Amino acid sequence: MTGSDRPSALDPALAARLKRGADGLLPAIAQQYDTGEVLMLGWMDDEALHRTLTTGRCTYWSRSRQEYWVKGNTSGHVQLVKSVALDCDADTVLVKVDQVGAACHTGDRTCFDADELPLDPRTDPRTDR
Repeated sequence: MTGSDRPSALDPALAARLKRGADGLLPAIAQQYDTGEVLMLGWMDDEALHRTLTTGRCTYWSRSRQEYWVKGNTSGHVQLVKSVALDCDADTVLVKVDQVGAACHTGDRTCFDADELPLDPRTDPRTDR
């Protein structure tokens, strides 16, 4: 059973707008509300989105464990929701949060600071041509 197979209390009008993947999930980008720092990417189904909107804490669907998880319930590194927005295609959610502690399971502030990939110098705008 996937998260999308479970009943949800999400507003039906909002649910009708969402464009989910074949697995019933939407990517959810967590961003620090005051700095714009991109923190992590998680996955939400209708119920995870409903819980996020109604509790003020980010709830995600774990694809590996096949269960809901609330960011910070185990680690204490909570995400306090400031706003939630859909992108123009209604297939991605942007959750602006106040991140307490690390966002990444590795203990890093963000999941995107440890492995920057090199750009080809011919297309890298940071280099003179």
